[in-house]
Amino acid sequence: MDKAALERRLSRVEGFADPRLDLEQYPTPADLAAHLVHLAGVQGDLAGKTVVDLGTGTGMLALGAAFHAPERVLALDRDPAALSQARENERRVAETAGDEPATDIEWLLADATRAPVCPASAPGDRSNATVLMNPPFGAQSGNEHADRAFLATAGDLAGVSYSIHNAGSQSFVEAFAADEGGEVTHAFRAELELSRRFGHQTSEREVLDAEVFRIEWK
Repeated sequence: MDKAALERRLSRVEGFADPRLDLEQYPTPADLAAHLVHLAGVQGDLAGKTVVDLGTGTGMLALGAAFHAPERVLALDRDPAALSQARENERRVAETAGDEPATDIEWLLADATRAPVCPASAPGDRSNATVLMNPPFGAQSGNEHADRAFLATAGDLAGVSYSIHNAGSQSFVEAFAADEGGEVTHAFRAELELSRRFGHQTSEREVLDAEVFRIEWK
């Protein structure tokens, strides 16, 4: 499936009905999700793989990956309300698009930083697993460095990960990956266009600068 077609399908995904600030529940825009998933497909990181979406929220990245014929898709979130919306989005996308994703998604209620899954096909072999995630940026008090825990989990589970971070994170992500024996192979800038959902936001719409990274974990 090409990127434009995928974006059209993902544009039907509904956001959080009652987003939680403590979990930094900001939606992943359909255009950015389609671009990230398309890149993962081109790199051969989806088809035939086990894909794990850490902190799936309303399911945007997991749904995108499921259209690229992975062997399995696991989508984890600690918020039951978010998972309920994600399941509804799975039905919504299939009904309105006229076709279903190639792979069913397993929706799991779990803390993504303590993921109770083992996607490896053999002990110690992570080569067949790919993580996609839009982790919390760690911008809220008490939630500092939240993205670090997500990266650590990705490195434990998968051979490759794709993640979205706050702008200015490249040196941190590269250093963290290197400390864990990994390497950033791709990096690009992105924008998150967000509507006003929380009291601290001062405008009806705002654009957050972000960065996306592909990491190969050793």
